[in-house]
Amino acid sequence: MSKPENETTVKSHKPTDIKLHKKSRILEISFEDGSDFQLPCEYLRVHSPSAEVQGHGPGQEVLQLGKENVNIVNIEPVGHYAVVLEFDDEHNTGIYSWEKLYELGINQEKYWQSYLQRLEAAGHARKES
Repeated sequence: MSKPENETTVKSHKPTDIKLHKKSRILEISFEDGSDFQLPCEYLRVHSPSAEVQGHGPGQEVLQLGKENVNIVNIEPVGHYAVVLEFDDEHNTGIYSWEKLYELGINQEKYWQSYLQRLEAAGHARKES
């Protein structure tokens, strides 16, 4: 059965390699299309897809403060489509699909700048040790 002409195909992004660099707190993820992202643990933590961070609907996002030095302590596979990242601040409820990780990689600069602006608007200064 062929697809109708107006139906778009969503490209599936599957990782070929995932490496956690604990000392630098970077999750390196490579995808089949050749994309390679260096995602800081802080960035992944503050953009967790969990309801605790995203809320239960638009406008309910919870600004995450004090996550500058957070690290990932475990990466747990979820089927063949995602991972749960367990952080050392005990956050472990977000399921990071391959599509979510790819989106976070492609939009890293834009999302990071938006996060920094939200922190500034809230009067919070980042404190790295």
